[in-house]
Order: sequence, then C-alpha cells, then structure tokens
Amino acid sequence: MQDTGEFDFIIVGAGSAGCVLANRLTADRTTRVLLLEAGGKDRNPWIHIPAGFYRNIFHPKITWVFETEPLAELGGRRMLWPRGKVLGGSSSINGLIYIRGQRQDFDLWRQLGNTGWSYEDVLPYFRRAEHQERGADEHHGAGGPLCVSDLRARHELHDAFIAGAQEAGYRLNRDFYGAEQDGVGPLQVTVRNMRRCSAAVAYLRPAMKRRNLRVEIRALAHRVLFEGKRAVGLEYSRGGVLHRVRARREVLLAGGAINSPQLLQRSGIGPGELLRSHGVPVVHDLPGVGENLQDHLNSRVVYRVRRANTLNEISRSWWLQTRTGFEYALARRGALMMGAAPIGLFVRTRPGRDSPDVQYQFLAGSFVKPGEEMHDFPGCQATCIPCRPESRGWLRIRSPDPSAPPAIQPNYLSTQADKDTLIAGLRIARGIFQTAAMQKYVSEEFLPGPITESDEDWLSHFRNTAGTTYHPTSTCMMGSHDRSVVDSTLRVHGIEGLRVVDASIMPAVVSGNTNAATIMIAEKGAEMIFGAARAAGTSAGAKAA
Repeated sequence: MQDTGEFDFIIVGAGSAGCVLANRLTADRTTRVLLLEAGGKDRNPWIHIPAGFYRNIFHPKITWVFETEPLAELGGRRMLWPRGKVLGGSSSINGLIYIRGQRQDFDLWRQLGNTGWSYEDVLPYFRRAEHQERGADEHHGAGGPLCVSDLRARHELHDAFIAGAQEAGYRLNRDFYGAEQDGVGPLQVTVRNMRRCSAAVAYLRPAMKRRNLRVEIRALAHRVLFEGKRAVGLEYSRGGVLHRVRARREVLLAGGAINSPQLLQRSGIGPGELLRSHGVPVVHDLPGVGENLQDHLNSRVVYRVRRANTLNEISRSWWLQTRTGFEYALARRGALMMGAAPIGLFVRTRPGRDSPDVQYQFLAGSFVKPGEEMHDFPGCQATCIPCRPESRGWLRIRSPDPSAPPAIQPNYLSTQADKDTLIAGLRIARGIFQTAAMQKYVSEEFLPGPITESDEDWLSHFRNTAGTTYHPTSTCMMGSHDRSVVDSTLRVHGIEGLRVVDASIMPAVVSGNTNAATIMIAEKGAEMIFGAARAAGTSAGAKAA
C-alpha cells in the first residue's frame, strides 16, 4: 500500500466528463486535481481519423467490451457493449455525431424535480462547450473547446436519401440542435480540421500543461474511502501496487453509466441486500444505484445499390482505400472524414407526438454486423433509433473484485410502446427507400427483405438483428425520490464530499447521441463545484467568481 498524497479533487475516469472537469477545475491554479484513468493513452492513429470509428469499436486495446445478460425480447442473445479504454473515454471511439437532444428532454428533467436542468438552464453550457464552425447564434457557441464541423464527404446516395425523405413528406433540416429537430439533413461531427476532436483533445490536452493537474493512466479504482458518511479519498491500483489518495474537498465519479454505479456499489453505496450478498460493507443503503438503466436500441434496413460506389467496395479494395487515403490527406474530404453516419432524420412516427420520437442514421454502405465486415455487394442502410425508450434495466456487481465486469440487463423492448415505435420507424424507413428519388439508386431490399410485413415479422427481425447504439445512461439517476442517486447538484444522496458527474445522472436518455449532453453535464457540474467552493470561501470559488 502506498500513500499517494492529497489533492483537492480526485476525478475517477478520463472520459468525456472527466476531461471537462479536469480542465475547468484546474483553471484555478491553486486547486490540485488528480485524474485517474483505467485505460491507456489515446496514441493509436486510427482514434484520430474520423472513420476509425468503424475499425476501433471492438479493438481490445482501445475499448472495454462489456456483455449484457441474455436479452429476453431479442431471442436470448447477449449483446456486446464497448466503452472507451483510453484518454477521452468513449469520446475517443464514438461515431462523432453531435446531437444534443430535444428541448423537451431537458424540460422533462426539470419537470421531474431537478431544478436548474431545463433546456433554458442547460443551453448556456452547451454553448460554452461548443466551437461551431458555422458561427455563434442563440443556439450555438463559438470559441469553446469542442469543435463541431460540417461533414466533408459528399455522395450521390446522401443527396438521394435527403431527397427521398423530402418526397416522403419530411422537411429539410440543416441544424438538428437549433430551433427544431424534425426533418432530414447532413449531420455535424466533432472534428477539428481533419481529426477527431475528442474530450481528451478538446479539454484534457490543454489542461495537462498545468502543474496543478496530475493524470495517471492504467489506474484502476477499487473503492471510495469514507470517514463516516463523508468521502475522503480513493483506493486504486496501478502497476501492481495498491495506492490510497485523499481528497481535501470532493471525490468526483466520471466513469460513465457502467463504471460509476459499479464503483459506488463496490464502495458500499447501493442496494443493501446486493452489497451484503457480495460481502461489501454497507456504507449507505441507496437502492437506485445501478437501476433505471437506459440505452437506445436500433434496427436497420439494408438495400442493394445499383452502382458499385459504396463503402462496401472501398472496404475490399486496396486501390480504393489508397485513393480514399489521398482524398483525406490532401483534400480533407471523403470517406475517412465520416463518423458513424453522414445523414440524419428525425420524425414523429404517429399523430399526436409533440416532438420527434425516432432518429435515423443513413450510410452509403452496409455492415454484416456493426464492427465487422461490410457486405460483399454494393449496399446502403438506414438505422432506426427510437429516441425515448420506456424500457428500464439494471446493472449490478457480481463480486467486490474491481476487475470483474458487472451484470448488465437493459431489458430492451420490455414494453409494448417500445416495440410499436421501432416497428413504425422501420416502416417509415422502408417508405423512404420506395420513393422515386431512392429507387433510382437502389435495386432491392436485402434486410429484412420484402416478405417482412406483419408486426410479428418485424419482431422476428429485431430478435435476430437489433443492436445497441452505444448510449447507456441513467444508472445514477438525478432526482429527489427514493430511486434517485444524486440530487440536482449531482451530490450523492446521504453522502458528503462525493458527486457523480457523467451520463449516468440523466433521469431519462436524451433524444439523440449522448456525448454532447455528457459534456454539458460536466460543464455545469464544474460550475456547481465552483459554486460550492464560493459558498465555503475557498480560493477555487474566488477564482471562479
């Protein structure tokens, strides 16, 4: 056991939220911060090439690949859940799509009793984080650390899908996080010049030049240390050595929706019966830790394309790959500039919806399975993602061993409403492919195939092919009820000196990709921490003021 000293703040996890916290808190040069990351450095060059998402999503040196419990509504399959294993966390391996979510998402958070989390409350933090290529306005920021850029990968199928969606009755929308989210248009990505702008690049790199920040990689958190009901430090291992470090002010958990609840449970905070069953002494019985798990399930339709000009051909041709590499290096455009998908669409699947309830991502290529090889024919696909799943799952430790992965059960499609929304969404997608604009380019439906018509046919398709969109949230739910974990200042209920600041605090998953909202949470969380410092009269508070 080694004593690693004392810091004002200990941040666990150098992912999207942790990088933001490290940057903002060390802006006060009198505040000492320790940032711990269980993974390694983000040196792999494919991390920084936007299209490297497809290559790295299951890379064992870059991702932690968790696995769910058997999924009852998906034929008993288990599903792989990759998370980032390097500085920047999942912002270093994600699909780069920048979508904040809808105004209604954050207004719901406020309606659930979380003061200070309505859309109008959180918009300044989105704008503070953002460096919008198109410039600042009432919805967007300029000059922030996180670069948000237009896609530079033109393709005739992109134009055809946009035209087909408009032909089907959906409006053109070039700004999915402006006044309204409805419609079809090109997606924006977190890219600076020609490279991924991860949270590590945007926030951590500048902060690492400061002497008051210490970053330790391959440092696995074991448990939070307590004196009574106050968090006073952390126990972690690094290089085979067990360390203890003290926090003068707060311990900040930023490990995400899997690691933060797991660490709380191992530390004695969580459902008392679960903890006792694994021999973990109960510090505070908090039933909601690990509950309320949410994720965006998706399913897709795949079509054969008439011309051999899709990503499928590039994936099988050294010549085309070489040409694509030159396009990227010399012109900063082309297939290597793409994230998970270049074109987006948000729709309301049924009358009476007050905002879009399904998101689509269109790609001029098609996968046998995400993260695996592409089809051996010219193809394209549209992925359908219900925005607001009703299904709720859970996450629970299997043992007190910090290296043991938790049991994860998302309970996908456990409500009829979720099934109905996904079925309606895929029927809409099929309708777009049947428009004149798309029929010029596609020849036939490959997946699930034209014989899929009834609801039961679609459910069979889901059982065989539906997958995660890599958006786990809400396992340390913010709120004031008996199933919540943190209050509206992100403090853990019943514990002093401990906060959770990451995607796990979302009361409900946002309508879209979750990275932007996670960074917003950390921006707001940092200001709350400064606010507490001001109230206590510390130097950090004085600096922030």
